[in-house]
Amino acid sequence: MKMTNREALKKYREEAQKQISARTAEETRVIVGMGTCGIAAGARDVMKAILEEVNNRNLQIDVSQTGCIGMCEQEPLVDVQRPGEQRVTYGKVKPSDAARIIVGHVMHGNIVEDIVIARFEEV
Repeated sequence: MKMTNREALKKYREEAQKQISARTAEETRVIVGMGTCGIAAGARDVMKAILEEVNNRNLQIDVSQTGCIGMCEQEPLVDVQRPGEQRVTYGKVKPSDAARIIVGHVMHGNIVEDIVIARFEEV
């Protein structure tokens, strides 16, 4: 596609953003904090356990990582965002919590209350 003016570029950008938003709104996302603070607290083992649960259950969800978000005392951190629901942040997550998060929250929508540290409304 050839961009001939600023208005065409703006229109193209808006359309691309709509498509990205539509795709991500349909996906459940699990994000593991993998900054140095998270890794030091055991985030690699948590990520491995989450990926094993997702693979064992053949789930089609987005599992990704992020850097430090400033809550180092709560690491390892795991965010879960289901379509149309609030984002939930879990703290001090252990590998043994992976099944509870994946089965309970991701698959069935039941938040694992004893390890929740924050909830965020969808934007």
